[in-house]
Amino acid sequence: MESLSFFAQLWNQILLSTPLIVLIALGFALGRFAGWPASVSEGLNRFCFSVALPCMLFKVMSNFYQSPPVDARLLVAYFGSCFIVWLVGRVVARTLFQMDVVSASVFSLGGIFSNNVMLGIPVAIILLGQSSLSSVALVLVFNSLILWTLVTVSVEWAQNGSFSLRGISRTLLSVLRNPLIIGIFSGFVWSALQRPLPTIIDTPVSMLGQVSAPLTLVTLGMSLSQYQIRQGLKESAAICLLKLALMPAVIWGLALLLHLPREESQVVVLLGSMAVGVNVYLMAQKFGVMQGTTAASMLISTLISTLSTPLLMLLMSHFYPAY
Repeated sequence: MESLSFFAQLWNQILLSTPLIVLIALGFALGRFAGWPASVSEGLNRFCFSVALPCMLFKVMSNFYQSPPVDARLLVAYFGSCFIVWLVGRVVARTLFQMDVVSASVFSLGGIFSNNVMLGIPVAIILLGQSSLSSVALVLVFNSLILWTLVTVSVEWAQNGSFSLRGISRTLLSVLRNPLIIGIFSGFVWSALQRPLPTIIDTPVSMLGQVSAPLTLVTLGMSLSQYQIRQGLKESAAICLLKLALMPAVIWGLALLLHLPREESQVVVLLGSMAVGVNVYLMAQKFGVMQGTTAASMLISTLISTLSTPLLMLLMSHFYPAY
């Protein structure tokens, strides 16, 4: 009976994720079969990242004063696992695939850099509820800064034998100019006033925030339709294994060691189990390595994570202790 109940709950989790799959598939079909040009996808991407998602995050963080405090140990669990999986990825890249240092850096980034904006936010809303977004926002604030800095230092060291403060400063400035980070910080500043948003601001911001999740998923599908699974399938499979299996497993283990409460643990495991982020492909383009491999890993991991993430959330609800 318990096994039947488990599979029934798993099926329910998968059904909850079905709208995500449908919206991604709709975007993919529009981009691949309906003849919608790449310029449409680029425009929607820009709107989602620059307007809709920042509005949603601003709205969430403006009410931060009403939320229970976020346990900062979730950052240790999440980014501690990033560092561990990064090192494992470097070893795998150099020993198993004999990659050069730059390629190994991009390969390792694929194992830790999640699609936490276009996929993580909508999935967290559906599987964990709106209350999870404060924890999600905390991870997002540090995510780009820490991980982009990590790979930038790694590549600069490989190319020049050292790393420059100029490179780190440039990374920091780009993160601070990120509309998502601006939305989070400005919302947090408003929250410090401990008062609700005026209606003239709250209503349009809420309306934009409500369309952000579905529109982001359609846009993600359109973006994925531009990539092909053509080369580096062994390397892509290894990236997916690091990203979808090792990364959430290490986060889970660190969360247990830290006695992190179940709610925060579910958030960081969910974010760690997301598909490979598009930033990995952008990094591959920047350094001229592994473009096909990273594109393939994005497509494959997006497909697999629609099933693996709901399974992980269900396993955590059954087997993670309630601290």
